[in-house]
Amino acid sequence: MGDTAIYGVSSIVGRFLNWWLVPYHVRIFNPADYGIVSNLYSYVAFAIILLTYGMETGFFRFASRSENPGKVYSTSLISIFSTTLLFLLVVWLFGDNLAAAMQYPGHFNFIWWLALTVSLDAITSIPFAHLRLQGRPVKFAVIKVVNIGFNIGFNLFFLSVCPWFLKNHPDSLLLRFYNPDLGVGYVFIANLLASISTLVLLSKEILFIRFSFDSALLRKMLTYSFPILVIGLAGMVNQNIDKILIPFLLPADQNPMFQLGIYGANYKLAVLMNMFIQAFRYAFEPFFFTKSSSETAENPRIYATVMKYFIVFGLIIFMGMVLYIDMVKLLIKPEYHAGIKVVPIILMADLFFGIFFSASIWYKLKDRTWYGAYIAMIGAAVTLTLNILLIPSIGYMGSAIAVFICYLIMMIINYLWGQKFYPIPYDLKRIGTYFAICIAIYLVSYLFLQLPPVPKFLLNTLLMATFLFFILWKEKGELSLLLKKKKG
Repeated sequence: MGDTAIYGVSSIVGRFLNWWLVPYHVRIFNPADYGIVSNLYSYVAFAIILLTYGMETGFFRFASRSENPGKVYSTSLISIFSTTLLFLLVVWLFGDNLAAAMQYPGHFNFIWWLALTVSLDAITSIPFAHLRLQGRPVKFAVIKVVNIGFNIGFNLFFLSVCPWFLKNHPDSLLLRFYNPDLGVGYVFIANLLASISTLVLLSKEILFIRFSFDSALLRKMLTYSFPILVIGLAGMVNQNIDKILIPFLLPADQNPMFQLGIYGANYKLAVLMNMFIQAFRYAFEPFFFTKSSSETAENPRIYATVMKYFIVFGLIIFMGMVLYIDMVKLLIKPEYHAGIKVVPIILMADLFFGIFFSASIWYKLKDRTWYGAYIAMIGAAVTLTLNILLIPSIGYMGSAIAVFICYLIMMIINYLWGQKFYPIPYDLKRIGTYFAICIAIYLVSYLFLQLPPVPKFLLNTLLMATFLFFILWKEKGELSLLLKKKKG
């Protein structure tokens, strides 16, 4: 559990630190420029799934059961390295055509820098997995944090320090390496330099090993990893396809990159819910599998209790964000405030995804992981269809609605299938009550949206307190029982 905590905390802290680049970037770039960042990093998300093709999980599976884990590591690394070189060759040969197809004619440099970055991340994914298999969480966490530190540092250097020198010391030697016309390109350069630092720090794990390649082993690993690739791609469709489709589905006179920038910035404001879900995943997945080893009738009730309190905390985060949205939006420039209306939708959609993940324990315990792939593919089909239908008529609001409906459908299907194969006695009546009260309080707050700031703050604080007291009143019996068990 100590190792799990190190991996989890480093990941969550890393995401939190990286997230602060969002308000930093939106204060520097106008929405159209920030739209480029949102758009290109959505392509990167797909590229990393394709370039790793589930090999991390395949490596864990085969290395942990092999008498020669070194051969599994070497085979995995050679496979990833070979396919990555092929990817870079294709990008180099057809980069101009690729840039034009992505609506970035004349900006092959952006595509190339991101291709190099994602390639380095793909190559280092196996050494990172190797560190985890060896039980070396401290080195894993340190390298991850160093990467984030370099990324943030280079962003500050290129986007703040260099412009300051340009303004105050135009003859500085430092400026020989700086081109103010690159603009958002420095976001990609900073990321590339951070990825290079990671490669250097992992060089021992890459260079000083005994290289051997087993083609038969690789075929087995690819067969095992293929469903993971499918699930990963479907998941990326649900999370990122909207930011790729908006520039293609909105006409030029509606300034699609401007709209995408607004949407992308406000989408990222839901990060608190995402971090809560990720913390839950790291903390409770080991707990689930530990409990599953003791086949007692109590287990399903434990999962039901965990789910209820997961939803309770998720709803509290939702309420805290939407009731105090006036303070949240201070993180971004007024130019981006038009998109603040998507935040409640994205927050609730993310909560649905968290519920889907929590309830998906059934197919993991019952070794029916293909059901997870089926649900992800259904979600991807819903996301694609709704984005194509809604974006041309209502812009990025259509994307937010698509995410909401996608995760709602995935949550419902997962629950229905889960109850068939591994029934869990979720307290649907109480959970439904909490959802209903949460939505009712949100609607009351929305009715008084035009109140002056101070009365609105006091009203929303009263509404938040009402929700919290209601939860405590309903849960006081079970909470008392849990506290007594813990003391005992």
